[in-house]
Amino acid sequence: MPAKIIVIGGGASGLMAAGRAAACGASVTLLEKMPRLGLKLGITGKGRCNVTNIGTINDYVANFTPDGRFLINALNRFFHHDLTDFLDARGVPTVVERGQRVFPASNRALDVVSVLLRFTKEHGVSIIKNCAVKHIRMENNRLVGLDTSCGYLAADRVILATGGASYPQTGSTGDGFRMAQELGHTIAPIRPYLVPLLIKEPYVKELQGLALKNVRASVYVRGERIGEEFGEMLFTHFGISGPIILSLSRAVVDHLDKGRIEISLCLKPALDARTLDARLIREFQSQGKRQLKNILLALLPQRLAAIVPNLLAIPGEKKGAEITIEERRKLAGFLHDWRLTVSGARPLGEAIVTAGGVLTKEINPGTMESKKIQGLYFCGEIIDLQAKTGGYNLQMAFTTGWVAGESAARK
Repeated sequence: MPAKIIVIGGGASGLMAAGRAAACGASVTLLEKMPRLGLKLGITGKGRCNVTNIGTINDYVANFTPDGRFLINALNRFFHHDLTDFLDARGVPTVVERGQRVFPASNRALDVVSVLLRFTKEHGVSIIKNCAVKHIRMENNRLVGLDTSCGYLAADRVILATGGASYPQTGSTGDGFRMAQELGHTIAPIRPYLVPLLIKEPYVKELQGLALKNVRASVYVRGERIGEEFGEMLFTHFGISGPIILSLSRAVVDHLDKGRIEISLCLKPALDARTLDARLIREFQSQGKRQLKNILLALLPQRLAAIVPNLLAIPGEKKGAEITIEERRKLAGFLHDWRLTVSGARPLGEAIVTAGGVLTKEINPGTMESKKIQGLYFCGEIIDLQAKTGGYNLQMAFTTGWVAGESAARK
């Protein structure tokens, strides 16, 4: 008799786990408490779906916290080239963009969802929607089944693929953390990761919607730099967001109670101090009769140029030829080290990824099986593994789903 496996959760990792387990000969049922599957996957990457990153395994290990080494075995079994081959063979070719990020050529996340749904269907996975799991039932220290909103379901093995606790409207409400904890697993504190930041300075509201490219952002906690990213960012009505800010957000969230936190923005990272000063001298000399507020348009976006004179207490009407050495140095300092004070982060429900989850030391890295409960497997965001933006997190979901499904079926 084939093993009877139940997968809890119909997201990226759950769909992959269910399809792979069924392809390996198991009898698989997938339970999803929402009316549709793949809801979060369908909106990821603003609907474009950054499915993976073509970095090396060492890149992945370096980008994941708290212990990227946990993924080495699994990535060697199902990596980015396996994923892109998997998608291409099912009619969804991919393209590589800046930062080694991989997207479906169609730019449609729903195409990726469709591939996974077909994968489960072609291998006979039974799918039950609108079915919430209440408890995983144990008898004589053995996993026997599930108590659900649609009745009791017997199972030989269970794969927990319930996701994290961000974007709760897609069904990720942290249920899996509770179930794992009830069975004796340790859950690292749940908190937002890849989340926009709140900024204290009120003037940032005037910059809402302004995107900056090719900037360097650094996080300082009580004057000590703890993180740095280069790329794009965005101002919002509450503070700052965008790829580099999201990537820095874990460091910020984990230090919110450690004292003053500042974001330092370098708007001219390609220019060292001497080159930048020479550039400013040249601008003020060549445009000596123009007002500062107009000269700044050659250096900064219009909306930012409009507020800089007030921020630096330099009259915007002052002519270029009248700018003093002290004022020029003040402007250079701003362009290289614009400080914003972090007052907090947006709530967990708005985070792209949930930090925390089931400790990796309690999971077998070669099979994704629990070291505490035989027949219980984990995959995806429920595991305490998180990476910065760029496709790493989705590859982790697909990889751990593939390995968990295969391992559960072949046990």
